[in-house]
Amino acid sequence: MSKKKGRTILKIENKHIIVSAIVVLLAMMFIFSLPYLSETMLFSQTEENTSSEKEPEDLFRHPLTGVWGYEEVIELPHVYGVMIENHIDARPQAGLDQAFLVIEAPVEAGISRMIAFYSEDQEVEKIGPVRSARSYYVDWAHELDAMYTHVGGSPEALDQIATDGTFDLNQYWNDDFFWRSSNRNAPHNVYTSTDLLSEALAYYEGRDRVPNILYGLWHFKDSQVIIPEKIVGVSIDFSIYDWNLVSWEFDSSLMRYSRFQKGIPHTMESEDQIFADNIAIIVTDVEILDEIGRRSVRTIGKGNAFVFQDGLMQEAIWEKPSLSERLMFYTKEGEEIEMNAGITWIEVVPNEEILTFE
Repeated sequence: MSKKKGRTILKIENKHIIVSAIVVLLAMMFIFSLPYLSETMLFSQTEENTSSEKEPEDLFRHPLTGVWGYEEVIELPHVYGVMIENHIDARPQAGLDQAFLVIEAPVEAGISRMIAFYSEDQEVEKIGPVRSARSYYVDWAHELDAMYTHVGGSPEALDQIATDGTFDLNQYWNDDFFWRSSNRNAPHNVYTSTDLLSEALAYYEGRDRVPNILYGLWHFKDSQVIIPEKIVGVSIDFSIYDWNLVSWEFDSSLMRYSRFQKGIPHTMESEDQIFADNIAIIVTDVEILDEIGRRSVRTIGKGNAFVFQDGLMQEAIWEKPSLSERLMFYTKEGEEIEMNAGITWIEVVPNEEILTFE
C-alpha cells in the first residue's frame, strides 16, 4: 500500500471517530437533560392551565346582577334609581342600556316612563334625560334602598318623598349633580352620570342621609340553557300612539332579548341597542288620578305575571309584601323563579289585553 493511500484511510477513520464521539456526547447530554426538560414542560403546562381555568371557588356572583367575577362583593352596593323619560322627544336616551334593572310603567299622556337602577360600582358617563317623580316609582326605589334621582315630581310623589324616608336626590335642590344639554330642548335635556351620583352619595353620606342597606336579593340560575323549539316574544301597547309600542324579541344567537319601539331597534345615543336577559310583566291595578291623566299604580300585594327567559314564557305570580321588600316572581306552584344573570326589565301593565305574545 502506498503512503498516500494509507494517509487517506487514516483521515477517514479519524473523521468517523470524531463524528461518533460527537453523537455519543449529544446523546449523553440529551439523557442527562431529560429530567430538566420534563420538569420544564410540566411547569409550563401547569402554568397555562392555571391561567386559563379558575376553580369555582375563585369566582363570585355580583349580588345585584348575578354575573360571575373575580372580586367578591363583601357589602351590598348602594343603588341609584334614576327616572328616565320615554317621550318621543327624549329619544334617543343615554345610559338606559347599562342599567342592571329597569321598571317601565305608564304615566300620563299615553306614554311610559322608566326607573333605571345602577350599582355604585358601575361607570356610566351619561344617563338621561332625567324626568319627574311619580309615587309608584318611589315605591320601587325603596325596595333597593336606592337614591331616588329625579327632576321635580307630581304632588303625590313629592308628598310621599317628604314623609316616607325616601333617600331623595331632586335636581331642583341639587343642581351640582346634574347638567342640561344644549343639544336638547327643555324639559328633555337633564342628564347625570354615575360619577356625579357617587359625589352626591358621598355628600349626603357625610350628612347622615344614607339609609342602612338591607335590600333583598334574587336567586340566579346555574342550569344549562336549552333553546326551545318554539320561541316566544311579547309586544306591549302602552297607548294609542304607535311610537309607544314596545316589543321584545329573543335573539337565539345572543341568548338575549332585543328591545324594539314601533318595530325599530331601541338604541341609545351611543347607537347601542337595549338587550335584556330576563323580561317580566306584572299585571296590576292602574287608576287615573286627575284631569292631567296622572296614574296610581298598585305596587304592594300580588298579581298575575309573565316571565320570559331563554326564549320561553311562563305564567307566574308577582309579589311585593311591603314597601321595603323586594318585588319577587314565583311559579304558579309557589316556587321562586330564578333569574338569568345580567339585565332585567320589568314591564307594568293594567291588563293582559295590551299584550301580544309572538
